[in-house]
Amino acid sequence: MATNKGSSGVVKIAANGGSVAVVGEVRSYSIDETSDTVEDTVMGDSVRTYLPSLTSATLSVDAYWDDADAQQLILDTGADIDWEIYPTGTGTGEKYYSGGGVVTAKTITASFDGMVEASFSVQVSGAVTEATA
Repeated sequence: MATNKGSSGVVKIAANGGSVAVVGEVRSYSIDETSDTVEDTVMGDSVRTYLPSLTSATLSVDAYWDDADAQQLILDTGADIDWEIYPTGTGTGEKYYSGGGVVTAKTITASFDGMVEASFSVQVSGAVTEATA
């Protein structure tokens, strides 16, 4: 099984309909996909059974805040965006994930002895697509 370094990852975003570009100063990201279930247990069954139902996903990005980074400035609460995540870099043959969504949270934090940091949360609208660069 191959392993990869997280430092190779790339996050790209765009205002909905625009061209995606790299978000600067990214420290981490996560894509969280979930599936609802519906119970289909009937009388006479001795165990509960379920079927898959609707799926959903959220995207989180943590970065050092850079107010000169155009892509970070797009990530305002309520913004409708397109995004792409490249876990192992953007080279030919690399897998990536993409989708669209709405920015649901933007947090900027700092302490006297640290960096100014930003966290962004996106509610994915529609499916998360897997493709190869």
